[in-house]
Amino acid sequence: MSDFIIHTLGCGSAKPSLRHQPACTVVEHRGSLYMVDCGEGAQLAFMKQRLSFSKLRHIFITHLHGDHVLGLPGLVSTLALTGNGGELTIHTFKDGARQLKQMIDYFCRDTPFKINYNIIKPEEKIILETKSLTVRTLPLEHRVPSVGYIFEEKPKPRHINPAMTDFHQVPVSMMKRIKEGEDYIKPDGTVIPNKMLTTDPTPSLSYAHISDTAYIPGLGKKIGPVDLLFHETTYLDDREADAIERGHSTARQAARVALEAGAKRLLTGHYSSRYNDDSQFLKEAGEVFPDVILNNEGLRINLD
Repeated sequence: MSDFIIHTLGCGSAKPSLRHQPACTVVEHRGSLYMVDCGEGAQLAFMKQRLSFSKLRHIFITHLHGDHVLGLPGLVSTLALTGNGGELTIHTFKDGARQLKQMIDYFCRDTPFKINYNIIKPEEKIILETKSLTVRTLPLEHRVPSVGYIFEEKPKPRHINPAMTDFHQVPVSMMKRIKEGEDYIKPDGTVIPNKMLTTDPTPSLSYAHISDTAYIPGLGKKIGPVDLLFHETTYLDDREADAIERGHSTARQAARVALEAGAKRLLTGHYSSRYNDDSQFLKEAGEVFPDVILNNEGLRINLD
């Protein structure tokens, strides 16, 4: 069972089409669900992928355009009807908190859970930290304030080498400290180096979600190496002028960012409804970057 999974619920852009849902992605990490954007139909897509409403506690909004937020009232209403308790935190801009609160308060008056609004800004900042994960924002360039989100696992503990801990009679009470890198001092004062008692930890994983943005040279360096980069590919080269005018990127530009970031894989998406053949995005990005995944609703990617 994977501990880090990316679920695509919607990978279309602003103008509706019969081929793609509006923007919505769910990051699943160690049993917790984190939603990025909530376009129309998000709650139905959520159920189709058999995800659990009770595990959803954070929703991250990249920017305040309708195709990224208009699914929220319906989703919150459904969460209320399921009787989920606890808290739900919506990470959004100041204007977003004001507008969304008005809508949700009107349409979802009786919620059995508390809704928090974490106000974000277009800046580089860690906005959420759990025991095993951090989420940071990265400012993007769009027609309205917009951010990307980078989900990064914290360093994992080292693995115990049972043969060596048994040989040196390390007590069970010391195991947690040994995993964290501490040496073991035997009763006679002999120091057993940690590297003799453990093996290297499992590598930490990371996912970057870069939605609506114009191409930004140098952005990849700020993202840093990630296991999977979702970078919007609204247009192809044939409409690069439209991309510049509307604050979007082409598939080729997204591939350049992936290359600059040192990403292991690139995930396409946010396709313009002008195109009927998504394979063109794969082809164009693949001419620049070697490992491209063609996005689609229902796609599930195990990072580990």
